[in-house]
Amino acid sequence: MKRWSFWLAFAAATLLIAGVVSYFASSSPDGLDSATLRGCQVVETAAGDEFTGDCIAQHADEHALATSPLADYSIGGQDGTGGIAGIIGVMVTVVVAGSAFWLIARTRRAVETGPSRRSAGDEQS
Repeated sequence: MKRWSFWLAFAAATLLIAGVVSYFASSSPDGLDSATLRGCQVVETAAGDEFTGDCIAQHADEHALATSPLADYSIGGQDGTGGIAGIIGVMVTVVVAGSAFWLIARTRRAVETGPSRRSAGDEQS
């Protein structure tokens, strides 16, 4: 029963952090974004942000996953969906990592107890 209470507490804490705390995250650019924008002015247009001046960001392209459902820590690019996107991201990560760990443990058990291993008595005869 202790194991289940641990996992329930872990799930509750994870969902609380992903779903609630993410709404308090800063929308200001991080250090990398700030460094790439140094030397430019950002002008918002209908087509998106345009850069005037001379900075690294002028040469950047959209990344391949910019149109994915959870791009920019939101769902479909909609404001106010960061918490839901965080919960989905946590759930996907737990499923993928849990599946990988389960597969590794199962494979390891099969190798340790498999028919290819001989007992100590078989090796001496």
